Amino acid sequence: MSIEIVPLVEADIPGAVDCVQRSFADDPYFRWVFNLSKFNIERNSASVAAHFQYGINCKCPASVAKVTRAASDRKTDRDMMLAPGTIVGVAWWYPPQPLSQPQTWTVWAQDWLLSFKQLMNNIRFLGRGGLDVNRYWIWKRLQGVAHDTLWVDPRGYYFCNLLCVSSAVRGMGIGKRLMQEIMDKADQEGMPCYLESSKGYPNVAIYEKMGFELIDKIECAEAEILAL
Repeated sequence: MSIEIVPLVEADIPGAVDCVQRSFADDPYFRWVFNLSKFNIERNSASVAAHFQYGINCKCPASVAKVTRAASDRKTDRDMMLAPGTIVGVAWWYPPQPLSQPQTWTVWAQDWLLSFKQLMNNIRFLGRGGLDVNRYWIWKRLQGVAHDTLWVDPRGYYFCNLLCVSSAVRGMGIGKRLMQEIMDKADQEGMPCYLESSKGYPNVAIYEKMGFELIDKIECAEAEILAL
C-alpha cells in the first residue's frame, strides 16, 4: 500500500468528511462540544462539508492523504480494509492574515455564504445536530482571546485549522507529510506557524518533533486545548 498527498478538491469532500468524523470520534473537544445522545451524523456531515467548500472557495491550503495501490502490490490485512482512493488524512490551513490588511471581499462573501448554508442546514435537519451552542461559543471566545494574546507577529500566521489521520494508518508519518508542504513554505517565507490540539498525549510530543513549541493551555471548563 502506498499513500499520496494531494490538494483537496470538491470531489474529495465526502471522503474527507468521513475521515474527519472517524478520526475525531474519540476526541476530547468533540465529546465536550456535542451532546452525544443527540448527535446527528448527517447534520454534522453537512456542516463539515460546508466548511471544506468554504476553504476551497477561499483558497485555503488544504490537502488529503489518499490510498493508492499498484496491481502488483502485495495486500496486507490492513490494506484489505482500505480501498484505493480512500482518504486517510486531511490537513487544512488558514494562510497568514497581516494585521495591516483588511479581510478580502472574497473571504467576507464566503463567510456570509457559510453562515447561510449553516442556517439552511439547521432548518433541514431541525437543529444543530447535538452541538452544545453554549459550549461552542465558550470555546470561540477563549480561542479569540488566545489568538489576540499569542499572535504577536503582525504578518500573521499559517494556522493549521484541522489535521486528522485515520487510525488505520497512524504511526506511518502521514500527519507530518500532510503538514510538511506548508511548513516548508512557511520556512522559506520566514513566517510562523500555529496550531491547537485537544489532546496533550501523544500529540504535543509529535508536534514538538516537527519544530512546534507548547506556548499556552486554553481551559474550556472540563476541556483543555493546547496552543503550539
